[in-house]
Amino acid sequence: MKAIIDLDSKKFQVDFSKGEDVSIPLNFNGNQPNTYDVPKANAKPYSDNNFIGDTRKGGPCNFETFNLTPHCNGTHTECIGHITEKRISIIESLKEEFVPSFLITINPGKTIENYVPKLIPEDLVISKQNLKDKLENISSTFLKALIIRTTPNDEHKKTRDYMKTPSCFFTIEAMDYIVSLGVKHLLVDMPSVDRLFDDGILTAHNKFWETEEKKLNNNSKHKTITEMIFVPNNILDGKYLLNLQIAPFVSDASPSRPIIYHINEL
Repeated sequence: MKAIIDLDSKKFQVDFSKGEDVSIPLNFNGNQPNTYDVPKANAKPYSDNNFIGDTRKGGPCNFETFNLTPHCNGTHTECIGHITEKRISIIESLKEEFVPSFLITINPGKTIENYVPKLIPEDLVISKQNLKDKLENISSTFLKALIIRTTPNDEHKKTRDYMKTPSCFFTIEAMDYIVSLGVKHLLVDMPSVDRLFDDGILTAHNKFWETEEKKLNNNSKHKTITEMIFVPNNILDGKYLLNLQIAPFVSDASPSRPIIYHINEL
């Protein structure tokens, strides 16, 4: 199905039959990415004295119970409730169904920029300069959502143990720059926009949602961060229409399935 849409005072064509799924499928009981060494997401047949939810064991149907930690087991979308004292859910935060977006590829590295706690020699970061090099002349219309693919980029990200192979993260200046661009939805292929061990400060999260001392900022209530995506190398940098799909969880985060559609200016 093709459609013509108006964006930035221009007309674009989008083919909704050719979406690109940039989530990591959650393989219960199989290989998965993992953060903080939490238990793997698992599934087991429900059973009681009269029923077994497994057709292989004689049950009438497959009927499983799932256990997972969305923040650590795979692609997930989180809202400001992730860091505030007030319990805000992702289902009340994410209100947009289709969002103009822009995909960029970044090679993380060293920087003289800042972070709290202080950067250490082995840290690899996404800096403000990295972002400016890619985004300085991009229309704000297409920066409602920003999708960041980092290099090196390979299939290993789908099963990576981040305790053994730490990820990059954002400097203060980089996240301030993202906020200044008006980005409402940030999608990244690392498990956190912050250093995984940061003394619980969550500097980049707080910068994005513009929060202080875990207090709710109503102006940021509808902003989201999606972590642990995977964008294959055959998908080119550029303008897309994002459909950010989540499970209807009354929780600060949910497993998610971001789908992006390439758009062509007419």
